[in-house]
Amino acid sequence: MAKKILISNVLPKEALDLIPKEITVDYHSADAPLPKAELLARLKGKDGLVCHIVSAIDEEVLAAAPTLKVVANVAVGYNNIDVAVARRRGVVVTNTPDVLTETTADFAWALLMAAARRVVEADHFARSGQWQRWQWDLLWGADVHGKTLGILGFGRIGRAVARRASGFDMRVLYHDAVRPEPAVERELRVTYAEPETILREADFVSLHTPLLPKTRHLINERTLRLMKKTAILVNAARGPIVDEAALVRALKEGWIAGAGIDVFEEEPTIHPGLAPLPNVVLAPHIASASRDTRIAMATLAVRNCLAVLDGKPPLTPVP
Repeated sequence: MAKKILISNVLPKEALDLIPKEITVDYHSADAPLPKAELLARLKGKDGLVCHIVSAIDEEVLAAAPTLKVVANVAVGYNNIDVAVARRRGVVVTNTPDVLTETTADFAWALLMAAARRVVEADHFARSGQWQRWQWDLLWGADVHGKTLGILGFGRIGRAVARRASGFDMRVLYHDAVRPEPAVERELRVTYAEPETILREADFVSLHTPLLPKTRHLINERTLRLMKKTAILVNAARGPIVDEAALVRALKEGWIAGAGIDVFEEEPTIHPGLAPLPNVVLAPHIASASRDTRIAMATLAVRNCLAVLDGKPPLTPVP
């Protein structure tokens, strides 16, 4: 019997072209997620699902699709999927690690640099016609070279961020639940430290932890108050790792100097207190948004789906 796949969000042609003609594809060619009722209806009788992180695949969705064999998420994160329920139902869940590592690390640095050197403020100042003459004290920012970078979460992306820090001759402190081999620390010139030490000593703190119950609101009023008043926070990981209300207070009241944020607690909603603040750089969840990387993510997700439907192991199963 011919296999059937639901693709619940838009994918590039390069990914769609990988699907053999004999597979029936139900394709929702829009960025917006399917309404839940429509998702439930269209999943009936399907063998595979390729979805973006915006689609919530919970117990109700999985229960409505008893023939489903694989959910291929076009993202490295998978907190949109109830993995435990999927496993109980014999559904393989996959994600897209590795292919977005370097691009996301690039963007974390873009946020760090933009916040440190007040690039967004400077762009607005130049465009608005306010720049009338050279000024000695115009838009002073913070140096990056020679400073201390703290990395919370030292997986693929955290390590890629650390690797870039060597070009700025930075001292790098890191923390992760699983400490790597000493050879990795030597190669990347990083030092293991407890989170509170990192928060107290780092000039820049970059978040790269997964979203887990223990990392939700990892950055909160208490931890923000531990940071230097001159410190800058960067989050290109998951929005709920940061308590946005506490971050607003920290930025308004000067607990920290600034922030660069790509992800938010209730996307696409952004805490209303953030937008008016000049000392935060805001981006609409675009850390992996280069053409090459997004195509690589989509093609990997499709290959994962096809492998499972062909009775083969997936390339990148969720651990």
